[in-house]
Amino acid sequence: MSVIAPKFRLGYFLKGIFDNAFWILTIVTLAGIPAIQIVLFYMDLPVIDGELLTAFLAFTWLFNPTMQIPLIKALIYSDLFRIVAFPGFGFAALIAAGTIFVERKMLAKLQLRVGPFYCGKVEGILQLAGDGLKLISKEIIIPAKADKPLFWAAPVLFVGTAAAFVALIPVAPGGWVVADLDVGLLAVFAVIGFFPIITILSAWSANSKFPFIGGIRALHQMVSFEIPLILSLLGVVILTGTLNLSEIVESQSSFPWIIFMPIGAIVFFTTMLAELERIPFDLPEAESEIVAGWLTEFSGMMYGLVQLGSYLKLYAFAALFVIIFLGGWTGPVFWPPLDTELITKGTPIPNYAGDPVLTVFAPGLPIFDADPNEWVKQQQGELQYTSGQLLISGVFWFVLKTVGVIFFILLPRGVFPRIRLDMLLHIGWYKLIGLSFVNIFIALGLVYAGVLGPGGIL
Repeated sequence: MSVIAPKFRLGYFLKGIFDNAFWILTIVTLAGIPAIQIVLFYMDLPVIDGELLTAFLAFTWLFNPTMQIPLIKALIYSDLFRIVAFPGFGFAALIAAGTIFVERKMLAKLQLRVGPFYCGKVEGILQLAGDGLKLISKEIIIPAKADKPLFWAAPVLFVGTAAAFVALIPVAPGGWVVADLDVGLLAVFAVIGFFPIITILSAWSANSKFPFIGGIRALHQMVSFEIPLILSLLGVVILTGTLNLSEIVESQSSFPWIIFMPIGAIVFFTTMLAELERIPFDLPEAESEIVAGWLTEFSGMMYGLVQLGSYLKLYAFAALFVIIFLGGWTGPVFWPPLDTELITKGTPIPNYAGDPVLTVFAPGLPIFDADPNEWVKQQQGELQYTSGQLLISGVFWFVLKTVGVIFFILLPRGVFPRIRLDMLLHIGWYKLIGLSFVNIFIALGLVYAGVLGPGGIL
């Protein structure tokens, strides 16, 4: 039986274009413009020519290209931008999306198969967008006997908890973090503690056998590995004397803590795999045993939200490893290049975008703020950088290190088999806790020997 393809009709094509244009214009007028005005009312607007810019005047400036730069700069340094775009949810979601794509392609290469290929001309790059649209358009099916309020709330709570975890991660110098807390590391532990609760609630609310088995497994696994997870980081806290994540990064300007705390890094990486339910610790989602574990009854975008939260959590854990053990954003400042000969002669450096000038000494020495209108006196071995240069270089090194850690998190999925539950609990309660205490004793020994810490030779 042959199928006749429909003929192209110009009238229908033009009608479709005009219909789309009409609805886009309507939505922008009724929702887009009021949303912009609301955002401007809650933004910290800049001072222009000695006067504070008002929200009404700022709205008119948005449509004048010559006046947009102060507004864009004010938006970039606003709390809303940090939360929504960088370094908050948007930045983390972008890395999470890239992680999903790379994982699927990498596993395909390891297993000698094609992987995502047909959607998009470059290695199936658009397959990720296609899968996202599929999840959005799919029907959400709720089990008949499920506790519906809890079942609906679980994916949202999971993504919200992952976003709270991301909000604690500093990605660059100069306060580029959503929540810069003095007890940031304690806040991380508090946020991580919500994941087992959400998992068991979602598994119980489905009122189904396989999700409940997966939820019980997840609870046992996360509880047994959270203790060595916390203990593995105490060595770095002892050496730095702070719980602030930004200060922990700054303490590694000369060397990363993984040099002195390799046992702590190994324990943290292992427990991180278990907290993320990655192979070989994927018992809560064992497809060959209990369908999809505690995720079995989720469908459509509810499943998509849980997957998004899982990869946000993966990014946050990888970034936390980079911050604690690999020096975070520390690394050579490489762009824009500086003319050291001009600096030696005392010639002023252009002040990029009006940013304050920062004086950076040789590696290991602190960063000092300077007045943006005055130049710091030249000293031997001293270089001057703007905050823009530090931001660009800091983000580059942070992303490079984080991507490297993510690669090693993804690698075991294509290499190792799943282990038994009794073996998993034995590793968590006996071996990793013992190694964590060994790591703590090493840290105490380095402090009391005068090698590291306050007053140490290093």
